Amino acid sequence: MRRVRYESTGGPLFLEDVPLPPPGPGELLLRCEAVGVTLPVVRKVAEAAQPVPLGGEVAGRVAAVGGGVDGFRVGERVTGLCFGHGYADFALVHRTMASPVPDDASAVDAVALVRSGLVALGALTAARPEPGERALVTAAASGVGHLAVQLAAARGAARVVGAVSDPAKAAFVRGLGADEVVAYDTDDWGAPADYVLDAVGGDLLTPAVAALAPGGRLVAYSSGGGTVRAYDLLVGAKSVIGFQMAQVARGKPQLYEQWRRELWRLFAQGALKPSVHGEFALEDAAEAHAAITSRRNLGKVVLVP
Repeated sequence: MRRVRYESTGGPLFLEDVPLPPPGPGELLLRCEAVGVTLPVVRKVAEAAQPVPLGGEVAGRVAAVGGGVDGFRVGERVTGLCFGHGYADFALVHRTMASPVPDDASAVDAVALVRSGLVALGALTAARPEPGERALVTAAASGVGHLAVQLAAARGAARVVGAVSDPAKAAFVRGLGADEVVAYDTDDWGAPADYVLDAVGGDLLTPAVAALAPGGRLVAYSSGGGTVRAYDLLVGAKSVIGFQMAQVARGKPQLYEQWRRELWRLFAQGALKPSVHGEFALEDAAEAHAAITSRRNLGKVVLVP
């Protein structure tokens, strides 16, 4: 089978032929039909001291089942999170990270919706939203952000503002249902928000906290780091909440599954529509990464083996 690999930090991505990996206990071997590209993986390629497997969300059909696995069968359409090599024709997924794909959804729909949607829904839940509140979503045109905009509206936000790196993305974000779109470099982020869902971090944390109303909550779920001054929180009785999807997946599997069902329910109702920026072949993985690092993607970036 083919898989994408690299040999040094920031090094070029290339295809290699390797043997088909057998599923171990508790694992499924999927023939990949779609692979999601995420910012954390792109950053690891650029920054990690040692090469790491290119993992992430995958979707396809079960090609083989490992020992101790029940509830899945060969030929079934499944999506899940691959912690090993996911940029490949075949990928291994642990059964606890796998779920069926509904008949009315494609593999591309699945990788655009499930993992990114779980992060968006988890971050939104961490914000403890109340109907009628004002929401601000950074990276609003990203794979996670474009779903967070829609979910905030579905949870009853009275006003949803999307923040983007480029004003050229405004029409796309408004098309998702955002009431207003602002650029990061503007001095006016609109009326204060009751909660902010931040996927950017870094230097953007300071204006994001400033955009909160008194008593507002910022949910930080970015891998971009950053620092918040305690005084900026104190004067407005504001708070910052960290959210990490892995904590839920490992520690609260029932909640993880509940969120997955909620995403598919909203998808079936047409209330949540994943958008795909582009579908790239495995040999074009570097181009897919470039779409994210250049911040030009509108929605999810997907590899299609």
